[in-house]
Amino acid sequence: MSHATVKDVRPPASARRGSLSRRGLPRWAQPVFAVVAIALGIGIGAAAGLQSRVQWGLIAALLFLLISYVTTSVVENRRQAKDRLATSIVWVCFVLAVIPLLSLIWVTISRGVKVLDGYFLTHSMAGVPGFEPGGGVYHALIGTLEQVGIATLISVPIGLLTAVYLVEYGKGALARAVTFFVDVMTGIPSIVAGLFILSIMLLAGLQPSGLMGALALTILMIPVVVRSTEEMLKLVPNELREASLALGVPKYRTILKVVIPTAVGGISTGVMLAVARIAGETAPILLLVFGSQLINSNPFEGAQSSLPYYIWEQYKVGSEASYDRAWAAALVLIAFVMILNLVARGIARWKAPKTGR
Repeated sequence: MSHATVKDVRPPASARRGSLSRRGLPRWAQPVFAVVAIALGIGIGAAAGLQSRVQWGLIAALLFLLISYVTTSVVENRRQAKDRLATSIVWVCFVLAVIPLLSLIWVTISRGVKVLDGYFLTHSMAGVPGFEPGGGVYHALIGTLEQVGIATLISVPIGLLTAVYLVEYGKGALARAVTFFVDVMTGIPSIVAGLFILSIMLLAGLQPSGLMGALALTILMIPVVVRSTEEMLKLVPNELREASLALGVPKYRTILKVVIPTAVGGISTGVMLAVARIAGETAPILLLVFGSQLINSNPFEGAQSSLPYYIWEQYKVGSEASYDRAWAAALVLIAFVMILNLVARGIARWKAPKTGR
């Protein structure tokens, strides 16, 4: 019985090694490119007489992209160079977006901590001239909490019910009209909402108060709540609804017991983001609340202050002491918004659906 001879068709070992091995840039190459680009950007900017550091940064970013692409093309290949160029562009855009944010936070903290202490948080500006040191932000903090709280109490039920209607019941011309007006309200400037409430206030003979400002903030908050809640309800799987309905559960109980509890984490996050969005509004407060140097804990009667109004008011005075108070109030407002975002993330994680093992 003859045995056929099988030829070894594998390439030589040296050829196999050459095909499996290719030149590649090490992981530390990108940081080195960045350092070289920054050094060259500073050198070129200084040699050209450019005074702005922003111009130096833009030159360094362009040099970083150029160095990364050319070096990768030479060492590796064109395809890898294009891939690395795209990645480098993403990183450059990220850095360009983060630098202004970090700069803003740094300036606010460095200038706000000068007067930010327990006294500043627990006292008002009653009896304190605006151009002299002293005083605090307590009256403005109380006003912000009450105005934002009232706006939240009004807008959340309206926004939630509107979103439930659009997702679960809305069909035809009425649903399209509601969706259209929600989209229009999303782009309304805050000053327009303030003017709308001001016209009603003048026609009804009402006086400036925290409630008037809260109504304007409600107009700005409702479309944000509707949109975020609508998207969260759409993410609930239809299988859950169908399973509940197949068991004979009425639709309204399915919405209350199945749909909303499933999406409550995302809904709460959207509500917190909407609250953070209206917390810094200034124009409606200027028109409707009028501001006050005294502590007014009654939002239904009399002028009332708020953190955005307090910042504008103190910066308008123009003294060194008022500037310090304005930056400290800005830091308090940033901390307030940050706390709201952390609470939203915590609720979303707490209410997130648990997957079984």
